[in-house]
Amino acid sequence: MPHQESATRLWTLSFLALTFSSFLLFLNLQMLLSSFPAYVKSEFGASDFGVSLVTSVFAASAIGTRFVTAALMRKLPRSTILFLGIALAALTTALYAAADSIGSLLVMRIGYGVGFGMASTIIPTLVSQIIPADRIGEGIGYFGLSSSLAMSIGPAIGMNVMKHAGFGMLVAVGTATLLFMVPLLLMTRAIPPQPKFLATSRMPINDRKQATRRFPTKLLMPALLNALLSITYSGLLSFIALFGQSVHLEQVGLFFLFNVVTILIVRPISGKLFDSRGPAIVLIPAAISVMASLTVLAHTTSMLMLILSALLYGLGFGAIQPTLQAWMIRVMPEEKHAEANSMFYNSTDFGVAIGALLLGVVSSVTSYGMMYQIAAGFMAVFLILFLIYLRYNGVMQFTNDVEAKPD
Repeated sequence: MPHQESATRLWTLSFLALTFSSFLLFLNLQMLLSSFPAYVKSEFGASDFGVSLVTSVFAASAIGTRFVTAALMRKLPRSTILFLGIALAALTTALYAAADSIGSLLVMRIGYGVGFGMASTIIPTLVSQIIPADRIGEGIGYFGLSSSLAMSIGPAIGMNVMKHAGFGMLVAVGTATLLFMVPLLLMTRAIPPQPKFLATSRMPINDRKQATRRFPTKLLMPALLNALLSITYSGLLSFIALFGQSVHLEQVGLFFLFNVVTILIVRPISGKLFDSRGPAIVLIPAAISVMASLTVLAHTTSMLMLILSALLYGLGFGAIQPTLQAWMIRVMPEEKHAEANSMFYNSTDFGVAIGALLLGVVSSVTSYGMMYQIAAGFMAVFLILFLIYLRYNGVMQFTNDVEAKPD
């Protein structure tokens, strides 16, 4: 069985199947998310605020579901929760085309958020269970590339399918993408057996208190920084198609294709720099790159400027996101890596939800260009907060005290 492969191997069949499943899950999300704004505007005549709700209600339901899923994992088989989540996400995706009002679409988005929240909690937890203990950072880094790639190419695929084949075909492609996960996971037998440790609810009372002790404060700073980054990404997902229409750029979806070029280039480099020299060497220049990208985008009037903005954003985003996830894993003991991953994905969804609402309001009272300029301001806040953190904690502080000071 795949889950019985060598304990020292990273690239097992189980790891590959779970990583590709994660890619399919996030590909479905990004294909639909990027196309909803234009569809909702044209189909229902929604305002920018109404458009932003389509993103925000999904993210809010996904965040809430992750907390519930963590509790369910102690009572139900993880495979059951995973396949239930996939089924719910696929069903609601298939029903999108049948929505006849903003209200019905929002209900479906909530249902999708529940399904996505379940699946996106279980898959990283399963991956952390099969990665060799001495390669957890490396393994999570490669696993995280699945969502980064999906976030980069998914919007471009979605907008092109929407443009050439319509929303109905996009819904069909998105549904098929999710359903393909089921035979992939079953045929490869990628899901490892349920862990044998006792559920928290069955622990002695003193052990239970220890297991549920205070919130891990070491995760607060990287989670906050990740939320700020996600706010800027939300502005791209929710409004770049409408921005392209406003400046008469028909192929604005190319932003995401050029974005992935620099993500693929920078990710292995940033990972090695993080391991050897800590987060500052990565996060400071990467934050500046994202600010520059959004500033260029705010003034974009040509395809050349759009491509430059995309390359700069991929350079910064591709370095920041895996660095923050590795940071969160590094500061937690091994038995809490799942908690660190959950916090990472929740902070991403929280940033996307808040960003869609805030930037939607900004765009409705100013312009899309000004909205992206303000989004660049969020990265300025990112940089200031991180520099303040460095001032009081030092560059490599977190790499030496994981075991010494458990949260």
